[in-house]
Amino acid sequence: MASIIDGKFIRDEMTKNAMGGTELLAHRLVNNVDTKLMKGWQIHQSRVSDRDPSKKQILWCHDLAEDPAVAHLGKDDGWKMYDKIVFVSSWQQEQYKIYHDVPYSHGFVIPNAIEAIEEHQKPQDETIRLIYTSTPHRGLTLLFAAFEALAKKYPNIHLDVYSSFKLYGWGERDKQFNSVFDKCNNHPQVTYHGSQTNTVVRKALKRSDIFAYPSIWKETSCLCLIEAMSAGLQCVHSNLAALPETSMGLTNMYGYVEDPQEHVNIFAAHLDSVIRTHQQYLSDRALLRNMLNYPKPVIDSRYDIEAFKKRWTALLTMLS
Repeated sequence: MASIIDGKFIRDEMTKNAMGGTELLAHRLVNNVDTKLMKGWQIHQSRVSDRDPSKKQILWCHDLAEDPAVAHLGKDDGWKMYDKIVFVSSWQQEQYKIYHDVPYSHGFVIPNAIEAIEEHQKPQDETIRLIYTSTPHRGLTLLFAAFEALAKKYPNIHLDVYSSFKLYGWGERDKQFNSVFDKCNNHPQVTYHGSQTNTVVRKALKRSDIFAYPSIWKETSCLCLIEAMSAGLQCVHSNLAALPETSMGLTNMYGYVEDPQEHVNIFAAHLDSVIRTHQQYLSDRALLRNMLNYPKPVIDSRYDIEAFKKRWTALLTMLS
C-alpha cells in the first residue's frame, strides 16, 4: 500500500519498486504542491493504507469503482471516513456514485497531469512509426492482430511496443502474454522493448507518428494517451470508459465492441485510414502536421503540472 503523509510519499515492500502512472502522479503531487498545505493530511493512493487517526483523510481514486479495494465505500456509508474523495475523471466519479452511492458533493475531480512534451520534429524518413505504451492486458493482442494484417499492405510501417507488468513489480503476470510478446519479437516490423522508464518512453513518443491503442480496459483516465497527444501523435483508440473524456474528442476514436475479432476489424480499418494519410505526405511531414492541426496547446494546458498544482492547492486550501 502507499499513501502521502504530511507531503511525503510512503510505500510498503509490495509497492516500493512500482513506477506506473499512480506512482508518477504521487511524485508530481509531492514535488509541486506546497508541503505546508499537505501537513496534517494522509492521502491514500487508490488502496487504503493503515489509517493514521491523527491525520485528516483523502482517498485519491485511480482504480475502477468495481475494484474490491474500494468496496468499503458503499458499506454503511464508508465514504464518510474521508474528508474528500478525489477522482481523476468525471466518468470515474459517476461510476463511484452508481456503485457506492458516493455523493457528488463529497468528491472532487482533478485530472491527471504530465510534463508536457516539448515541441520537436519527427524523423524525416520513409518509415511510419506506430507505438503502444501500456500494459499488455489493455489491448496488445488485438493490436498485434491488426498490425500483422496491415504490415503486409504497408511494408514501411513499424510498431514499437513498450509493455510489461514489470513496471508495477508484477513480472509474474507477464506469463499469460508471452505468446504475444514472442509474436512481437519474431515480426520483422515490430520491436518489443518490454518495460522501460517514463523518460525512455517519452523519447520514443517524439520519434513516433501514431499511437495505436485498441483499448479493452475501462480506463478511469489514461496517462499514456495524454502523453501521446502531447507528443503530437495521431491517436487511434476505442471510446471505452473515460477515453472520450481524456481525449476531449480530439483523436481518431471509434466505438468499442465486445467481440474481439470484430474489434480487430474495426480498429484495423481506422488505423488503415490514418496510415494511408501519413503515406500520402511522407515527403512533407510538416505540411501533414499543419493539415491535421493537432491541438497540442489545448492538451498541454488541460493536463500540465501547473493546472494540477492549482487544483490540488485549491482543494487543500478549501478543506483547511
